[in-house]
Amino acid sequence: MEPSSASMEIDRSSPSYNEKAEGKYEREDSETDLLAFYEDRAGRLVVDPHCLTRPFREARAELGDAVASKLKLTNDGTKVLWPQPSDDPEDPQNWSNHRKTVQLIVITLAAIIPDFDSGVGIAAIFALAKQYGTTTGVINNLTSKWLEYFSTWIGWDLRCDAHEAIWKAASLVLVPGFLVGCTFAPNLKTFAAMRCLTAVFSTCPQATGLYVVTDMYPFHLQARKLNVWTMGFIISPFLSPFVFGFLVARANWRWSYGVASIYGAVVVALIMFFGEETLYDRSIKPVPPRPTTGIRYRIETLLGLTGLKMAKYRPSVVSGLVSHLNVLWRPHMLVVLLFEAFLVGFAIGINVTMAVFLGTPPPVGFDWSQYATAAGYATPIVAVLIGEITSHYMNDWIQGWSIRRNKGVFEAENRLWACYIAFPLYICGFIVLGASVQNHLSAGALVMGWGISEVAVMIYTVAIYAYCNDCFPKNHGEVSSLLNLLRTLGGFSVAYFQVPWAEKHGALQVFGCEAAIVAGLFLLVVPALQLKGRYLRERFSI
Repeated sequence: MEPSSASMEIDRSSPSYNEKAEGKYEREDSETDLLAFYEDRAGRLVVDPHCLTRPFREARAELGDAVASKLKLTNDGTKVLWPQPSDDPEDPQNWSNHRKTVQLIVITLAAIIPDFDSGVGIAAIFALAKQYGTTTGVINNLTSKWLEYFSTWIGWDLRCDAHEAIWKAASLVLVPGFLVGCTFAPNLKTFAAMRCLTAVFSTCPQATGLYVVTDMYPFHLQARKLNVWTMGFIISPFLSPFVFGFLVARANWRWSYGVASIYGAVVVALIMFFGEETLYDRSIKPVPPRPTTGIRYRIETLLGLTGLKMAKYRPSVVSGLVSHLNVLWRPHMLVVLLFEAFLVGFAIGINVTMAVFLGTPPPVGFDWSQYATAAGYATPIVAVLIGEITSHYMNDWIQGWSIRRNKGVFEAENRLWACYIAFPLYICGFIVLGASVQNHLSAGALVMGWGISEVAVMIYTVAIYAYCNDCFPKNHGEVSSLLNLLRTLGGFSVAYFQVPWAEKHGALQVFGCEAAIVAGLFLLVVPALQLKGRYLRERFSI
């Protein structure tokens, strides 16, 4: 739906009118210019063209008369589509809602795999210690600490160029095999090696999801869809302790890794039969056609041959690695990464150590049975679902409210308003959880503390991913892999000190200090970005 040319008189008296922008983007090839505008104006976009009385007044002031007249809108005419879709039916922005939803479901199920597989060791921690004649501390180190550190660094290198070959399905093919190796491992060394390899090759979907969402969905829907994808990897570390906790209580622990390998194989099959490559080279004019079609295209894409043929149009692996450093040093990215590392890291630390707190006899733990411990992990699962629903509607409302307030223009810093809702929830949840563990309060208090904190983590994470995504529209892969790297490193470092600290000084001090650190970072980072974020974007964005 395009506006008529008769209504295109530009209001050059508008405070946001930019004469340079008008001249820069009014060119013959308007599609290329609009893509350049979308990428150059990182974090500030015209979204609602009808916010003022005269249609397209704010859009024309931002873009210029000729360019604004050619903007493509949603079917109801209330939103400008960014990036502007091409006329090519193979452009993922033009796919049907059903086709997009299938891809979103598949990549969300794939994003569950890494932390789901990691969490199997939590459910089987006591059984593994008995099987291999060692302590739960040693098993915890092997399954959730240094192995995750090692695999995260190597896996991060794999994630750096992980967009092609339908989300690197080839790497996921190896995961079920390594889990089978864990299932039948005759000794601890073999088990540790298989666990490490599992983690290395399963990390890609937790980075490629941001690519897939931004490839398919326009700007005004991206936060809503990111909410679904982030729910997948936030809920995943709780699913396996919950499901396999009951299984390990009644059967051999090896069954838990066997079932996990079956889940991985099912996801690989879904990718092979239903997954589609969403990478579309819209920045190249003319857009290079697919090298092959039909079943041959699918097979070659799965094998990586399509990527090799199209490599001449795309950045090299070396430039991909360098671009991560180029994004990392940007001030508004660096402070958000630090904030995310601590707030999600402490939450992951709870997941890793909670099985120890619940299953260890007093005075450290609750001495719950295997069944009770497994049931306890239903708490964060329900909490993440509540956080997903809350974040879904809250982010939509914040986006709409900020667009109306800014006369049709959206600024990335408005994403961070959601953090103010999560801020008191995070503090309350951690303090209640710490008091519950230290003073052995009722199960209700434990559930409330753990649940409230996980709702806050869900809200925080979606807001931060959406903010970084808006600020770096050219670098979705770098943003996603850096956030995932810091989130993982921060989380599994907590497991090193959380239980020993609680044994010495009590869980209330542990969780209270962690809540205080996150609260301090919030006060230092979020208000500062909202006050100076526009300047930082204009000065330092790529």
